[in-house]
Order: sequence, then structure tokens, then C-alpha cells
Amino acid sequence: MSRIFILLSLVSLLFSCENNPKTTENDSTSSENVAEAAPTFGIVIHGGAGTILKKNMSDSMETAYKQKLEEAIRVGHEILVNGGTAMEAVTRTINVMEDSPLFNAGKGSVFTHDETNEMDASVMDGATLNAGAVAGVTRVRNPIDLAVEVMDNSPHVMLAGKGAESFAEERGIELVEPSYFYTERRFQSLQRIKKIEKDRQVSATFEDPFIKDSKFGTVGCAALDKNGNLAAGTSTGGMTNKRWNRIGDAPIIGAGTYANNTTCAVSSTGWGEYFIRAMVAHDISAMMEYKGVSLQEAASEVIQKKVPDLGGDGGIVAIDKDGNVAMEFNTAGMYRAHMNADGELSIGIYKNE
Repeated sequence: MSRIFILLSLVSLLFSCENNPKTTENDSTSSENVAEAAPTFGIVIHGGAGTILKKNMSDSMETAYKQKLEEAIRVGHEILVNGGTAMEAVTRTINVMEDSPLFNAGKGSVFTHDETNEMDASVMDGATLNAGAVAGVTRVRNPIDLAVEVMDNSPHVMLAGKGAESFAEERGIELVEPSYFYTERRFQSLQRIKKIEKDRQVSATFEDPFIKDSKFGTVGCAALDKNGNLAAGTSTGGMTNKRWNRIGDAPIIGAGTYANNTTCAVSSTGWGEYFIRAMVAHDISAMMEYKGVSLQEAASEVIQKKVPDLGGDGGIVAIDKDGNVAMEFNTAGMYRAHMNADGELSIGIYKNE
């Protein structure tokens, strides 16, 4: 009788061992399904870099910047949460900053030497590598929207000046009177630079700290959506006191904006002439693609070494295909914010925060 009991026990044990792997396999499959049901996504923005020091910032102004950064990024994040595209998140987020007088883009654009406002913008789709850009527009309320129209509904990548505005009118993009872009703060910044030039009897140089910072501004955004697609966009009023229809890096694909699903999406802010020469946004992507380095390593190499070696400064925000983010700058500060798939928000202005 005991032999029969032992035999039955062995059979039961063998049966149990055969079934355990199936349970483990089912558990593994279940875990995979959970992972697939919650894809990663994220969004990161900047509102310009420069000599942004806490000692020079009032509490009310600091609060205003942080509130607007949060408002802007939450708009884009909500789009991503609901399954919207990275491109839609980028453009709608930038719209918020373009409509604010706090940033050097859209409503808050700086003045040229001739006391006008000339704006530039660009976007790039990481899935298709399609891109659109506009330069030197004076009546387009939201230049980033026109850049998207150039990308989606024209055979070109970049349009400029009156031609760009004619295209905007054809496509139903909102146009405003140039007076819409007037802000007293930006106008007085121009007058101060002109006074320095007059007092010195020569063109103002970047040796003066105030003048040096006049080259900064720009807003930008990079995003990764739930479908794994990347997009980036940049919008700016350019450089205070600029002349001769000067165009910086913001509308230049590969310098101010770049997105590629195999690597990352990047938006730049800084001294445009140097960012063009260094092809900053594309260079970060290229280092990831050809050297196999991380986004952070590539961003650090370009912003902390390559650009300063040329004599320029500024920063970037970027997100890679896995949702990793870089917010790299070599100036005293950069207005910036990031939100991940878990809804965690980080906002910064100064270094070391």
C-alpha cells in the first residue's frame, strides 16, 4: 500500500513540474502585454538661454516664467497622454510661448535695428524627416504654425519674408498688424543698445554683458509620442538690434531644429551664428547614430566643448527614442521644463537646479 502511495506522489510531482513552466510563460506574456499597453512618451521645452541670474530676477518675474513654462508643457503633455502626435504636441506647446510677451518669439519678439519685428521658426518630423521653416516674417501671429504648413502643404522646406506671408494668407494662417508684436520691454532693450552704440561712436559689440545677452531668446520643444515618433520645433524673434534681415539658427534644419526617429529630437537656443556653424542639432543626432553614444553624452560634447571652442554659447533641449531627456546649456541659465510619461514635472531657470 505504501508503494502505491509513493508512486502516486511521484506522478503528482511530475505533473506539477510540467505545468509550472506554462504558468511562468503566461505570467511573462502578461507582463509583456502590460508593457505594450503603457508605451513611453515625453516632452521637453526651453524658453531661451543666457545670463539669467537669480540675483537679477524678481520673485514675481520668476514666478511668471515658471507658471508660463508649466502652462505650455502641460498643453503638449495632455496631447501626448491622449494619443496625439509629437508634432501636434510640439506646435501647440510652442503656441503658448509665442503668445506670451515673456519670451523672444511671437508676441514677445525683440526689435531689429529698424524697430521692426522679424520672426523665424522651424519644425521637423522624426518619422519622415520632413521639415518646414519660415524666416523674416513680420505679420504671422504664430510662426511655428506657418512652418508646419510649409512642411505639410508646400513642395519646399523654407520660405522667407513676403513670400512666406503670401503663402500664409493662402493657407489661412492668422496674420496680424505689425503693432501686435510691440512690447515696451523689448523696445526699451533696443533703445539701450542703440544708446551704447551712439556713445561709443561704433557698432555695439558683444563685450557689453547687456548687448551679449541681446542675441539670446527663442522658444523650442521636442517630444516623443506613444507611437514612438519624435518631433522638434523652434520659434524666435531673433537677435535684438539685428540688421540686414539677419537670420539665425532657429529656422535652419540641423542647426536650430532636428528630429530623427532613430536617434532624437533637438531644439536649440543661443548665439545663432555659432549654432549654424556647428550644426548643433544634427550633430547631436549624428554622434548618437555613428558613435553610439547616449543623448546626454552627445549633448554635453556639443554644448560644453564644440560650441564654446568656436566662441559661441547657448543650450539645447532634446529627447531620444527611448524617452531620455537632455537639457544642456553653457550659460548662467536656461528657461526649461520636462514632463515624462508618469506626469512628473521638472522646471528650471538657473544652473544647478
